[in-house]
Amino acid sequence: MSASRIALVTGANQGLGRALVEGLAARLTPADLVLLTGRDPERVADAAREIARSPGGRARVEGRVLDVTDTDAIARLADELAARYGGIDIVVSNAVARLLPDESQAERADEFIDVSNTATHAVLRSFGPVLRPRGRLIVVASSLGTLGHLDPRLRHLFDGASLDQVEYAVESWRSAVHHGTAAEAGWPRWLNVPSKVAQVAAVRAVADERRTHDLATGTLIAAVCPGMVDTPTSRPWFSDFSQAKSPADAAEPVLDLIFAEHVDPALYGQLVRFGKALPWHDGTPLGEQDRMLTP
Repeated sequence: MSASRIALVTGANQGLGRALVEGLAARLTPADLVLLTGRDPERVADAAREIARSPGGRARVEGRVLDVTDTDAIARLADELAARYGGIDIVVSNAVARLLPDESQAERADEFIDVSNTATHAVLRSFGPVLRPRGRLIVVASSLGTLGHLDPRLRHLFDGASLDQVEYAVESWRSAVHHGTAAEAGWPRWLNVPSKVAQVAAVRAVADERRTHDLATGTLIAAVCPGMVDTPTSRPWFSDFSQAKSPADAAEPVLDLIFAEHVDPALYGQLVRFGKALPWHDGTPLGEQDRMLTP
């Protein structure tokens, strides 16, 4: 990475995203810049100001309002950073739509898919081309992102798919939810299952196209599973948080991956949990009794 590095984290004004910004600021230098993004201007400004004033921070931290459901806004930000700084070094796509157990999954499908999937596709498309050599492009997913969690009838939609094909599959799923045919087609009731599989499939698609070049330049594209994190988003779904990590603790393995001196080819383009790649074809379809946010 260059002497002056530029980092960006989406969905970063609270929880894991904020912890990642704090960790980046602590590990980078005063010459570097970390952009903390979110939709709410007041929350973004407050979080950036608090982190910038914290004793553990070294890099500059600035808040930027970014609605990740606005794909044009993502593209404009990527173009802006490329024009101003010549590219970007670290991108972490972390935005997630909070969903409560008593809410209708079908009624929240559009928002959930737009935040978790459409935005991920836009980040990969817009920031991949402006990622500097030795850069890092990380998508925060979960262990639900392995292909085996889907009904066997659906796996071909994501296995070996291009990014365009992943997008088509996601929109087909969205349409099935709206038309009430999702269950018949094999789509899980819980939105988080196909959403996470699609996130990882999108990362794999982009990484497959770039692998030779990126490994030669020390560049990493990967999805990560931070494990169970104690946040307001996950709390409603669990009764036992004895194994949950604080956002700061959960951020550490992700930061270690970002700051690794060398890119491990075995991790490139994979879903990584605690420094190890999860096999893409692992997992079993979840039943109705299973929780949405399995770590």
